[in-house]
Amino acid sequence: MGVMAKTSTTTQGLRAAIERSGYYPALVAEAVEAAVGGEPIRSYLVHQETTFDQNEVRRHVTVLVLTDHRFIVSHTDEQAADSTSPTPYATTSTESVKMSRISSIVVSRVVANPESYKPGTLPREVVLTIGWGAVSRIDLEPAACGDPNCEADHGYTGNSTADDLSLRVSEAGDGPETVRQALAFAQALSEATADTAR
Repeated sequence: MGVMAKTSTTTQGLRAAIERSGYYPALVAEAVEAAVGGEPIRSYLVHQETTFDQNEVRRHVTVLVLTDHRFIVSHTDEQAADSTSPTPYATTSTESVKMSRISSIVVSRVVANPESYKPGTLPREVVLTIGWGAVSRIDLEPAACGDPNCEADHGYTGNSTADDLSLRVSEAGDGPETVRQALAFAQALSEATADTAR
């Protein structure tokens, strides 16, 4: 009974957070709920960003949901009318990732006045980067040897970085509650991936 109550509360909390974002809540909620199905929700994060593209303001909302077995990512973007559509439209997509596929979770915290930092103080901003192998970025540069006079072609060298999702929240732009939620979601996801590693 306690588990059912918690699941119901979490589902209601997710729906309320989507409603609060004010960004096509019916569309976003339907897409997310369809992806979640009947699974209990362990944690979630709703993040809206506004970008400026020339003379247009565009909104984007990202919803992250953690269930017992999956990590679900939903993105919704609005588009202005163009040659393919005479009216404005929105695109929403969801991706469902098995927990065992999560390969990396990076949480970067930016704190003000680090010399006087006290444990529990909210960071000024948090960047959450999650990798599961769907998208990788490769940075290449020409390889060289130690001889400054060498003119041989040594090929290329570089790094491959998992870059599936990167989400930045800040106290100034998103408010302290969103920063807290981002940290709580990151912790819940880290704990869930530790469970699958056992």
